[in-house]
Amino acid sequence: MRIIDISMQIHEGMPVYRNIPEKKPVIRHIKDFSTGSNVRESKIELELHTGTHLDAPLHMIQDGMDSAFFKTNDMVHKCKVLDMTWVDEGISDADFGRKNIESGDYILLKTKNSYIDGFSPDYIYLTESGARYLVDKGIKGVGIDALGIEHSQPGHPTHKLLLGNGIYILEGLRLKNVPEGSYTLIAAPLNIVGVEASPVRALLLCDM
Repeated sequence: MRIIDISMQIHEGMPVYRNIPEKKPVIRHIKDFSTGSNVRESKIELELHTGTHLDAPLHMIQDGMDSAFFKTNDMVHKCKVLDMTWVDEGISDADFGRKNIESGDYILLKTKNSYIDGFSPDYIYLTESGARYLVDKGIKGVGIDALGIEHSQPGHPTHKLLLGNGIYILEGLRLKNVPEGSYTLIAAPLNIVGVEASPVRALLLCDM
């Protein structure tokens, strides 16, 4: 069995949404051998939407469900990676017509984003019509290789359609070296209580 890490590395110089400095993590060494301590200990300040992460409904829906939305039984799930690298702007319902998407699927969208280092303001995203198509199909979750699943759409319809229908949103994936196909996804959020998102170490399992 092959294990593929599709998570972003977390470090102080990592790409963040819209290159906003406040979104970059801060890592501090609070104890170190160089200061006379006999141990090394570090502390991290990390926005929960930085890097690879899951959104909960509370992120976009007032009084929506918080991180209790993340169910343990859904953290390991069969998934399909869909090659959407030919899309130039937003992924729409028409673009999904070429793909085999079924009820209960957890799909990961591989786009041109995976081939870009850093944050691009012209990143590929999921349109409202694309989100509605996935809702109508009854999927379990959708992941994308961008730090946001939509692109400053007024009212955030993509997020609200998906989260409002109990569909997981997994953002910040790295799928450059992952061919289209079927895999097992492991996407376990940190067990943080009462928040609207969580960092995730996302892995794909496949036969060699």
